[in-house]
Amino acid sequence: MTEKKPTIVVALSGGVDSAVVAANLVEQGYPVIGVMMHLWSEAGKECENKCCTPQAMEEAGKSARQLGIPFHTMDAAETFRKQIVQYFLDGYAEGKTPNPCVHCNKEMKWGLLFEKMKELGGDYLATGHYVRRFVGDDGTVFLRRARDEKKDQSYVMCMLTQQQLRHTLFPLGDYLKTEVREMAHKYDLPMAEKKDSQDLCFVSDHSYRDFLMRNAPQIGIPGPIYDRHGNRLGEHQGLAFYTIGQRKGIGLAAPEPLYVIEKNSPQNLLIVGTIDDLHQKSIHTQGVNWLRGKAPKEPIRAEVKIRYKAEFQAATVIPETNQMATIEFDEPVRDATPGQFAVFYENDILLGGGEITRTKQ
Repeated sequence: MTEKKPTIVVALSGGVDSAVVAANLVEQGYPVIGVMMHLWSEAGKECENKCCTPQAMEEAGKSARQLGIPFHTMDAAETFRKQIVQYFLDGYAEGKTPNPCVHCNKEMKWGLLFEKMKELGGDYLATGHYVRRFVGDDGTVFLRRARDEKKDQSYVMCMLTQQQLRHTLFPLGDYLKTEVREMAHKYDLPMAEKKDSQDLCFVSDHSYRDFLMRNAPQIGIPGPIYDRHGNRLGEHQGLAFYTIGQRKGIGLAAPEPLYVIEKNSPQNLLIVGTIDDLHQKSIHTQGVNWLRGKAPKEPIRAEVKIRYKAEFQAATVIPETNQMATIEFDEPVRDATPGQFAVFYENDILLGGGEITRTKQ
């Protein structure tokens, strides 16, 4: 008697990656259900949203019909606005540079969508993310960086738990993007050559500044610019429009280049300095998630990324509690920014990560 295969719910986006995941699983004989979340868009800009435009919804539905699988849509707009967009706006209001993609994975894809998977009777949730999953001898689920280094998305998976990982599949982790497009053509999918989205899905016009001013104009309050020695040098246009390490757009003339080195939100101060002032020896993180489920008992050696596109840096990660850690780098790093996530790896295995709260030279 043939063993019944598990039912897999695929998170469709209208893009090529998730469509290939669905097609490939159908080809392997799995019962597949397609689900797409309808997220929040600014009023009047619904067609500019990068991940759930009316066209994307139509393309996802067309792919599902072509593959002969059920297709469900979820109205997640209000939850997305409250959980993700407001998180983004609040972060900038507090002087941070938030990473809503990490937060979205935690609250939406492996929150709301994960619950929908259970409701539909699914055994696994499958997505088009580029990351590799494997199970250790003791049943622990691990994540590794994707084979396609340029597409690797393990960084934004740092908040996932063992319970979620046990019921999640990442079928594209061992493929190159070029191979995925070839598969899309093989399956005759309509979005085989659709371009990848590079920006935040809810920033419709590619301008963070304009988006922030439309949705949280109170954060665009000008204030003074100081150097590290307390000298007033000029005026900034609103802390939200600057990020740590920024050089261009500060609007100051000086004998040597000046960079943003700190944002003091309570006093609405922008602090600038030279490139030497950017070098940070250690950072503190909070809300740390360890994919194994608990923090190591002793400091560990790791490779750390302080931003999604940052280079790996050798460091010692020192757990303070299960959700707090200090990271001491072998060599000073630049541009570690409160609100971003520091993510830890051992070789290519994802260990976990947490939000950067402060830095130290």
